[in-house]
Amino acid sequence: MRHSTISVASPHCRSHKELASIETTINITRRWISSFVVDLNLCPFARREVMRNSMRFRVFAKSGPTDILHVLSEEISLLHNSQDIETSFLILPAGMPDFRNFNDFLDTAQSLLEVTGWEGIYQLVGFHPQYQFADTEPDDAENYTNRSPFPMLHILRESSVSDAVTTTHDAALIPQRNTATLGRMGSSALKARWSSCFIDHQPT
Repeated sequence: MRHSTISVASPHCRSHKELASIETTINITRRWISSFVVDLNLCPFARREVMRNSMRFRVFAKSGPTDILHVLSEEISLLHNSQDIETSFLILPAGMPDFRNFNDFLDTAQSLLEVTGWEGIYQLVGFHPQYQFADTEPDDAENYTNRSPFPMLHILRESSVSDAVTTTHDAALIPQRNTATLGRMGSSALKARWSSCFIDHQPT
């Protein structure tokens, strides 16, 4: 597998500094997936794809909703034509820092699936640094289920999600288990864990 990689348009037009920034963004995202999604088992299906190196990461620097919809369409098309890529993260470091705007945009992104005929074939999940579930307080621990280092859209194959749910014991209880796990850890520990994703712990 080779798709757990940096994806940029026209890389020959980008400076070394820009490419380094893209790589840093992806590495931070990888650390978050490892620290939260895999190590805390928030998504029991994720570990296999990490081990298989079947995740694709694309960093998109623009922030306009129309631009993001365009690149989202590109990513879904690429996924549709690349069966060896299981899932894709569209990372938006400059995109909609206000969670309310991002949350509204998720409805627009979902509409894209409907009008293009991809609804029921692909599924979108939103992650955001300020993610907040309905009926929670900003500092509630359970929000860290979807609180990522950058705004991002996770594109999943609906068939793979269905297969994973079918083969996972008590899959319907995953949200409750996640809430319990994060609640036991507490917001302070989770905030520190989240912040550590921005630190490269590799020896120099």
